Order: sequence, then C-alpha cells, then structure tokens
Amino acid sequence: MALPSYSTPVQRTYYYAYLFFCSIVFFFLVAPLFAIVPISFSVSPFMVFTDGMLSWPPDPDAWSLRWYQNMIGNCSSEVVSSTVPCSHKWMTGTVNSFFIGLTATFIATTLGTIAALGLSRPHMPYKGLIMAILISPMIVPLIITAAGMFFFYARINLVYTFTGVILAHVALATPFVVITVTATLVGFDMNMVKASQSLGARPVRTFFKVIMPLILPGIISGALFAFITSFDEVVIVMFMASLDQLTIPKQMWAGIRQEISPVILCMATCLVALSIFLLTTVELLRRRAERLRGIKSR
Repeated sequence: MALPSYSTPVQRTYYYAYLFFCSIVFFFLVAPLFAIVPISFSVSPFMVFTDGMLSWPPDPDAWSLRWYQNMIGNCSSEVVSSTVPCSHKWMTGTVNSFFIGLTATFIATTLGTIAALGLSRPHMPYKGLIMAILISPMIVPLIITAAGMFFFYARINLVYTFTGVILAHVALATPFVVITVTATLVGFDMNMVKASQSLGARPVRTFFKVIMPLILPGIISGALFAFITSFDEVVIVMFMASLDQLTIPKQMWAGIRQEISPVILCMATCLVALSIFLLTTVELLRRRAERLRGIKSR
C-alpha cells in the first residue's frame, strides 16, 4: 500500500520506519531457513557447513543428495552411513501424516462449514456461546487438550488407534474452518438464497448451486489451514498414537532426541516447500474471494 501524495514528512518517516522494522522481524524469523536448506545437501553426516561448501567456487564433492535418498528409504551401499543408519520410518511417517491429515481435513471442513452456515443465520440462538465452544481448542493450552482427549478416548478404547488420532485432529482443525468460512459469509448476500428458494429449489440444491460456488474460496482456505494444523501436530500424536503410528512431526521429535542427522533437515526442507505452496494457494484464494466480492486488491 503506497503513501498518498499529501503525506507529511512525519508520516513518511513513520511509514518507512515501520516497513524497516517489519523487514527486520521478517528476516529474523526466516533467517534460520537459509542455514537449513544448504546443510540438507551436505555430504557430511554432521549438521555443519563444511569447508568445501564455504569455498569459492563451491566444491562439487561437498554437496550430495545422499540424505534425501536416506529419507525416502534408499538403503543402497553408497547411501548407508555408519553414523546415520538408513530407515524406512520417514516414508512411513509421511504416508501416515498425509492419511491422517487428509482424512481429518475432510471431516473438519464438512463439520466446520455446516457450523459456519448455522452461525451465519441472523436469528441463531446462543450464537456467542456456540462460537466460544467451537473455537475453544484454539484457546485452551494444547497440553491440557491432549491430556483430556487421552483420558476421554481411553474410556471408549480409541487410544493408540488411527480413528482416535483422526478425531483428535478434527477437534483441533475445525475451529480454523469455522472462522474462515464465517468470515467469508459476512459479505454473502442472503437475498440470493431467498431467490433460489422462491424458484422452488430445495435447501440442498440451493447450497450446492448458489452458496457453495460463492464461499468456495473460504472453504478451501479453511481446509488448507486445517490440513496444516493436522499435518504439523505433534503433542496430540505423542498422547494418542502408538509407537507404530508414526507421523512426520513425531519422527522428527524422536530423531532430535535419539539421533541428530541431516535427514531431519531434508524433511524440514520439504515441509518448508509444502508450507510455501499452501500459503501461496491461500493468498491466491483470498484475492479471488475479494474480486468476487468486488474488493480491489492492492
């Protein structure tokens, strides 16, 4: 957002100082990534910059894909290291994370969208109380939520099962869908729903033909936030999952405590790339939603 031409020198000074401060904070948050990504391509079994990596021109022998091959379970003789043994746990955790994340996202998106539609009704009773209950998993400390879920699911024999882990992730992800879809419905014109009903359309047809196309960017944004929440969750998994039910965060946690290797940085690099892709998608959907609502994006 550019400054208007009539801005005073004080306003311009404050504006550029604000941008400089935000840039410093942003660099402080992103700077560790500049170390993680290069070290993941190192040939050394230790998480350090070798002399060959720091030399100019760079030494090609100092760079390698061996840790990425180790991550995907390629246990050939040139990849296996006595310091970092090859393991298939990373790929098992990846498959489990996507399975749990996608399933939890589908359920959370469905429930969150239905809840948001109900809360958007002007005459919805106890709207504030219901919204407070729905978003409570975002407010209550995660360790308390995890402990409560553990004792509750233990009574119905869902601890150490994929069903229990998925339901726990649904409880954590649903508030993000509710908030995102509710924000999308703020500018929704309910007269179109009334027009559809006056023409004889049933509620289900009205939803899929009228409401759904207009709020779809908000639903997809909420689903992406729900997926990120589920994919990145480690505390719930530590309480609810068994030793065989590995996920990527759980395997990274175990790797940090047991064997620190560049394989962890390889997985972290892949997660950074995935996060950038998802956040870019969310931003594009936000701009599309603004265009549909007649708001110009600057």
